[in-house]
Amino acid sequence: MSRSVRLPYFTTGLRLLVMVAALLMLSRGISMAQSSAPADSDAVSPMADENPIPTRSLFDMLLAGGPVLIPIAVCSFVLFVFVFERIVSLRRGRVIPGPFVRRFLQQLREGTLERDEALDLCDENASHIATVFAAAVRKWGRPAVEVEQAILDAGEREGNKLRRYMRVISGVATVSPALGLLGTVWGMMEAFNAIATTDAMGRPELLAGGISSALLTTAAGLCVAIPALIFHLFFVGKADRLIMEIDDLGQQVVSEISMEAIQDRNNKSGSRKKAA
Repeated sequence: MSRSVRLPYFTTGLRLLVMVAALLMLSRGISMAQSSAPADSDAVSPMADENPIPTRSLFDMLLAGGPVLIPIAVCSFVLFVFVFERIVSLRRGRVIPGPFVRRFLQQLREGTLERDEALDLCDENASHIATVFAAAVRKWGRPAVEVEQAILDAGEREGNKLRRYMRVISGVATVSPALGLLGTVWGMMEAFNAIATTDAMGRPELLAGGISSALLTTAAGLCVAIPALIFHLFFVGKADRLIMEIDDLGQQVVSEISMEAIQDRNNKSGSRKKAA
């Protein structure tokens, strides 16, 4: 896929990231406004004034996660961009367009399509299946073994294209939990440091910061890794199904343009003429 095709995916992902950041800032502003608003003395009970329930915005929770949340956020952005690209690129209509395949095979069976015309049709379509068909058409009239080998070679190249960026998604699924674990260790180090330097055993608020950071980074890493793993398995399965279908359609082309198939049709045609 060319750079000009991938650029819209990156731009769209960047816009969505900016929107998420704006929503987080808005959430923080609303939380600050609510905390600074004067309470209604008639509506709030004395017990509520003495023991208010502390609230935290989503932005504050992310900040409490520590610096490890930054690479986890980068992983989530990378995951979004490449998942969006794979969703678009692995559409069936883009890989195996039905109208082109049906028309191409029907014309081959009817004998109304010549070699040059078939190549022109494949070049105009420019899909993955059209590339495989073009490799077979270039071996038009050759033994079936040669035509089939051309299809296998072209199919392998197109299969690699269909599996593109799978390693990136798999890498995000692998790295994100490790980053979450690093954040957990980081947060526990802060908690133990608070215990060692102060009388934290009697003051749980000094331990809460480190423990909260540990839990937040672990949860963030898993929230990125689990969807990445699911999308990786889904895309690998979809690519494999498309590759198998491409191979099956290629075999149908072999049975129409190979030397054996052409000779068989000629023999049948000659038999009909003699019978007539």
